[in-house]
Formats: sequence, C-alpha cells, structure tokens
Amino acid sequence: MDFFSIISEDRIKKAFKDGEFDNLPGYGKPLPFDDLASVPENLRMAYRILKNAGYTEEESQIKQELLTIEDLIKKCENSEEKKELQQKLNEKMLRFNSMMSKRRLNTNSSIFKNYEEKINNKLF
Repeated sequence: MDFFSIISEDRIKKAFKDGEFDNLPGYGKPLPFDDLASVPENLRMAYRILKNAGYTEEESQIKQELLTIEDLIKKCENSEEKKELQQKLNEKMLRFNSMMSKRRLNTNSSIFKNYEEKINNKLF
C-alpha cells in the first residue's frame, strides 16, 4: 500500500467511528443491482462511462451493423444483392437516426461527422 492509500483508509475508519456515515441515504440497505455485473471487470468502467454519457448498447450494435453492411456493399458484385443490402442499410440508418434524434444530438454537423470518423478510424 502506498502512503495515500494508508491515509485514506485511516480517514475512512475515523469517519466511520465518529458516525459520519450514519445519515447517508440508503444506509443499512442492500446496494442496488449492478446492471453491468455480467460485463467483464476490465471493460466495466468503459461501459459505465458510455452509459453515463447516454450511449446504449443498442446504439453501438446498430452502428457496428451499419459499418458491416457498408463493407458488404463495397465488396458486393451482384446488383440484386447490392440493392437488398442498400435497403437494409437505409432501414438501419433510419433506426439509428431516430435513436440519435431522441438524444437531441446534431449528428448532421460537419464537426460531429469529422469527430465520428476519427473515432471510427481508431476503433475499427
């Protein structure tokens, strides 16, 4: 343990002994269920940050599907199949835009698009 951990522990023990935690909301009650309990521990913090920022798992899943469909369209040589993929892409895009509009983000701005592209290039 480092010096700061020891000081922190001592202060917490002293505060507990002095009764400073007795009037906290939820004192003596079980902790609420953690909806991220099934997420591996090394990924939990990242998921929590995304969740607190308003991103949902469904949004990231749809975004990943959009990227996959776009890749399939680029590689597709059959015009009929390409048309079906384009239709699927349009449906997913509508759903994604609907979800984003509920969050009231301006996803059409050039600044957002540029930033989004940079993030996608780093992640994928």
